[in-house]
Amino acid sequence: MTLLDDPAPPTRRARRGDRRRNARVLIGVLGSLALVGLVALGWFWYQLDPPGAAGDRVTLEVEDGWGVDRIASELADRGVIGSPLAFRAYARLTGAGPFRAGRYELREDMGVRPAIGALEAAPAQTYAKLALPPGLTLDMIAARVGALPGLDAARFSEVARSGTIRSEFQPADVSSLEGLTWPDTYYVSEHEDETDVLRTLVRTFDEKATALGLGSAPDPYHVVVVASLVQTEAKLDEDRPLIAAVVENRLRDDMPLQIDATVLYARGTREGALTDADFALDSPYNTYRVKGLPPTPISTVSAASLSAALAPASVPYEYYVLIDESGKHRFAQTYAEHERNVAEARAKGLLG
Repeated sequence: MTLLDDPAPPTRRARRGDRRRNARVLIGVLGSLALVGLVALGWFWYQLDPPGAAGDRVTLEVEDGWGVDRIASELADRGVIGSPLAFRAYARLTGAGPFRAGRYELREDMGVRPAIGALEAAPAQTYAKLALPPGLTLDMIAARVGALPGLDAARFSEVARSGTIRSEFQPADVSSLEGLTWPDTYYVSEHEDETDVLRTLVRTFDEKATALGLGSAPDPYHVVVVASLVQTEAKLDEDRPLIAAVVENRLRDDMPLQIDATVLYARGTREGALTDADFALDSPYNTYRVKGLPPTPISTVSAASLSAALAPASVPYEYYVLIDESGKHRFAQTYAEHERNVAEARAKGLLG
């Protein structure tokens, strides 16, 4: 046969061999796909109902507007389910959701199917939202608590000043929890009373403050009081360590702090401008008349204010004044320099 000749057609035996090889390849591919499918199905089934007993109790607060994807992520983060993908897939296959807002009692490692069953039942508890921004006094917090169904502001205030619930950073001779609750958004169940709410606020403060290093301070309560002054005076985070430094410098030099926010606290309201009569108030909180720190904090504090009080800036300043509508303060070491800054602020219409 030359190169120009047509190749001979395959024999019947060769064709049968090719078909057998192709069949073996096809069977191998189908077998592999089946194996992958079985593994995937087994994995999915495992995610639905993991073997063994469920773990510790987990409380999940489902908020309004949370969809299946958000809930799947929250459950996975808390260890309730092993796979958000399996949760989403099963929810779509079964038509589960949307789920009602509320508090649900779940278990670690309970699996997708039991978790969805729990979520499709009524929430374990309904709740009310309690928003507490930094800078509130106990009376302000009490008013917000009292606005929730079934709770009373006066009762909350009474418990908060009774000394029956205490922060680990509270001196033995201080009964008030002023400044020792953490600003945050909380969800209060219908079964919680004023004491329960207060315990949560104080426990959260202790946890957050400990994480920031308050426990390592020589006098943690001193730090919290300073932080409350920083909280009520500073508008910008960049000013907080500087204001904390001014407070500490004036204390060191035995100067009255002369912080307006303490007079507002002594007056009992933040509404309206301060008057000469206010500055003359006979109160341990009036830092124009009394040297040293107020006897307690004057508000709740943010993490930024507490961090500033823990680590004041290393600066010689002893004065500051609002100098810009953005909330920026200007700082001075001498009174003469401070007077010039005050004149500039007054010219800008920033001071009364």
